[in-house]
Amino acid sequence: NDFIREWLPWRAEYLNVILEGEQLAKGGICEQCCQAEGSIRCMSCTNVHAWCGPCAVKAHRNLPFHKVQRWNGTHYQATSLMELGFLWHMGHGGDPCPQSLEDPDPEGSGYVTGEGPPNHRSVTCLFQRTYDDLATRKSSGFQMTIVHTEGIFTHQISGCNCPGSDPIQWHLELFPASISKPKTAFTFDVLDHFLIDALECKTSAMSFYQKLKRFTNNAFPERVPDRYRELMRVSRLWRDLKHRKWFGFGHDTEQDPGDGGLALFCPACPQPGLNLPADWISRYDRDTVMRQYVIDGNFTAQHMKMNKPEADVALSDGKGYMVSEGPYQSHLQQSLDSKERSTCSNHRAINAANINKSNLRSTGIGATACARHGCFVPHSVVDFQKGERYMNTDYSICNALGYCSESITKSLVIYDVGCQWSVNFHGQVKSSPSLLLPPVLEIIPAVGKFHLAAHKLSCFPRYSLNFVKGAGHLDGEILETLWAPFNKISPTARSMTQAHRQEMYDDHMRDSNWKKLVGIVPSLLKKYKMANKCLEEMNQAYEQLTAVLDPDKVAQWEMYVLRAEADRGEALDIYLLKGDKAPTFHEMQLKLTKHPKAPSENLGSVAWLAEGISIEDSQDQLRSELRQLPSPLSMRQEVKASEKRQRLSARIEKFHSNGQAFFKTLEIDGAFIPQDDPAFCGREEEDWEFWNDDERDWEASEEDVEELASELMSIWMPSSIGAAKLMELGLHDLLKEERELRVGQANDCLDLLRTDLGNKAMLYRQNFRIANSTREGTRTKQEIQKVVAKVNKHVRSYQRARQAILQLDPDVNMAQKYQEIRPEDLAVSKEVTEENRFGQGTNKLAWFWMMDGEQSQLNAESGVLMEEFYQINWLKARARRDRWKEEISLVRHEMLWTGLWFKHHKNIWEKRALHSMEPGKEAYANKQIGLWSDFAEKAMLMFQSKQMDCI
Repeated sequence: NDFIREWLPWRAEYLNVILEGEQLAKGGICEQCCQAEGSIRCMSCTNVHAWCGPCAVKAHRNLPFHKVQRWNGTHYQATSLMELGFLWHMGHGGDPCPQSLEDPDPEGSGYVTGEGPPNHRSVTCLFQRTYDDLATRKSSGFQMTIVHTEGIFTHQISGCNCPGSDPIQWHLELFPASISKPKTAFTFDVLDHFLIDALECKTSAMSFYQKLKRFTNNAFPERVPDRYRELMRVSRLWRDLKHRKWFGFGHDTEQDPGDGGLALFCPACPQPGLNLPADWISRYDRDTVMRQYVIDGNFTAQHMKMNKPEADVALSDGKGYMVSEGPYQSHLQQSLDSKERSTCSNHRAINAANINKSNLRSTGIGATACARHGCFVPHSVVDFQKGERYMNTDYSICNALGYCSESITKSLVIYDVGCQWSVNFHGQVKSSPSLLLPPVLEIIPAVGKFHLAAHKLSCFPRYSLNFVKGAGHLDGEILETLWAPFNKISPTARSMTQAHRQEMYDDHMRDSNWKKLVGIVPSLLKKYKMANKCLEEMNQAYEQLTAVLDPDKVAQWEMYVLRAEADRGEALDIYLLKGDKAPTFHEMQLKLTKHPKAPSENLGSVAWLAEGISIEDSQDQLRSELRQLPSPLSMRQEVKASEKRQRLSARIEKFHSNGQAFFKTLEIDGAFIPQDDPAFCGREEEDWEFWNDDERDWEASEEDVEELASELMSIWMPSSIGAAKLMELGLHDLLKEERELRVGQANDCLDLLRTDLGNKAMLYRQNFRIANSTREGTRTKQEIQKVVAKVNKHVRSYQRARQAILQLDPDVNMAQKYQEIRPEDLAVSKEVTEENRFGQGTNKLAWFWMMDGEQSQLNAESGVLMEEFYQINWLKARARRDRWKEEISLVRHEMLWTGLWFKHHKNIWEKRALHSMEPGKEAYANKQIGLWSDFAEKAMLMFQSKQMDCI
């Protein structure tokens, strides 16, 4: 902003300078011959020039793509070099061919007349006669449309007539749109620009060509030749040539690229024969070199059916990241279409397997990538036909597991539905001849941390990455971040031919991997720094907790961990709290959705009620955030508060509008304001970065302030009316549905409340009582305050649920089961903080610790419940510490492997340079040697003293 303010007084001066550039340059005298009228200027040359026609042509002999303008007496008007008599000689370095007959430009001046080179003493006459020489120029060559980065140009071309000359020798300067009698050509520069634009900006060929047309004639783009189809075709050929050159197949001409031969992979993942030491089998344990993969689908990447698929021509089928079409289709024909429904949760990937769209050849793509660095695995991307079926993902996974993994005996596969996929995977591999796995390979299935939250609770310990030995610190969701740029090109690729679409996806995946490769060194350094910091924190927390626990118990739990790591499966359930839980909100919602109580005309009532409860939670969240803000609010805080209120108000308005269909003709009058119990409204830890002031400019909304803020608006639900009125109106089913949802809400709140109170008690025992410094004590207090904020939030949500339950079911039994929570019920249990205190015989836990019956009460009073808290928290603390220890070890190994990967590619190009017999090939090989040497030297310098030794 300061720079703009500084510029504002100069605005008029800048504008004057720009307008002065429109006047006749140099007084209208040619700067070259100083005789003729200087009516020509060039918009591409630096500085201001004025030439006559012949001098302008001569000055641009080697600059055919400069844009020139001619003074018409009142202003400059666009013209072209060809109109000025420019002749482009192909071959002989831009000089005329010595064998050309009747060469109109024997001295190679670039200027064409019928009488040889221009004579400056009669230059005006020659300039006037330029436009009469069209017949002469046609006899000496042909016209060609040439597409360049500056626009679309038309030039008169003069070819080479030497005996035995190569008819395509001029391709060193231009790429023709056809082989025989080309009339259109593209410069190498414009083709490179298009490829980079497509990769970085996701520009389509149509948009790119429209840009070039506007560069050429912004006022009348329809006058520019249309070469869009030619650009589509030539860009494919250019892309194919560039990749074959890049991967060395211009040198290894007798070798076919093979599957994935035109694809890059990850430099940091262990790959025998590429980046592992020669003695890696004896040096590393199987966990260290375990390959870690993540697989996911993208349903935005659809593909329409082709009208004439038999006419499609593939340039690199299976050579990149997408699999070869023929073998993949054979696999699909041999595989059985499983109709299995998910037994875990309502996963979209599995339950969408029966979805089919008749106009689509493919409903999306599935890809496998390395889970640690996000590099797509070559020759492992598949098309979906009916959603995400296992027959598709199995093919992708098997291809990925077999890529550069010789002698590796353990792999981690992370999949959104890994719990379901892993059940029958090995059986599918055995029954399919097209699915092959490396011998003695152990596959560890897991689920990404974000998606695991949607699974059943029993999936958590068995498929969580937190409990996979050798995985390091991993979230398993990196592939989700890679899909975002692909979603921008999916609409363009949707209607392409199959081969063209495959090439484009290959190109973008190759570019994605290239950018990962370029950034791998700083990425590993960042991981190394974070791993050291987190290991120190996790190790401290683990040791502090272990110090206050019974050594015999710790030894017993240690045995549990070792058994779980070896056996996995059910043995991992040690990380799960035991005992049956009351039905949760989502379980209630799922049950009501599958078996609705409401009549058919009220379908959707469960989702409507769930939205109402969600809105109440959002109101509570906003009220909580606003309570913590200072008064008065700053301008930025006012604006952001207004934004949140507007979004919340829109949700409430839509909710009430939809509710009219369920309340029938009931008129709802009056209003109530939600009230929060002051006892549970203490200081809370929210996302304060959202509210903090910064230096940006903020403007307050001009809209009038609402009479009632959205966080205080009434949310009208069946519980707002009461059971008696609902029964009178015949809304029995709506009453029952909300009551069951509210019971689930209350159960969730109480479960979370018990968990956080247990965590609070452990913080007191583990940290607060043994804090060795004021700083440690302060940090522990802050952690406890965060837990207290969560506790208060759960209590407020429980109070809303309890109030609604009592409104819908005034039965005494419900009131006794879901009792009122008092502040003293939330005190830290002295069973934890003061185990040997006096007066234990009269102590009694709060009612919500004993909701499951008499046995739970006995367990709670005997300390079993707290012991289970200790066990689970110790096990998780140990797992967190172990994963960060593994992370440091893995990152240090990856530093070594990255350097070896760069050196491997350098060695390959050194061999190619040694065997190159042609100067061009030798020069390019040396260029590549320099590139990979720079990568290797940078890695060695930055990783010094951090990477594992290679001895």
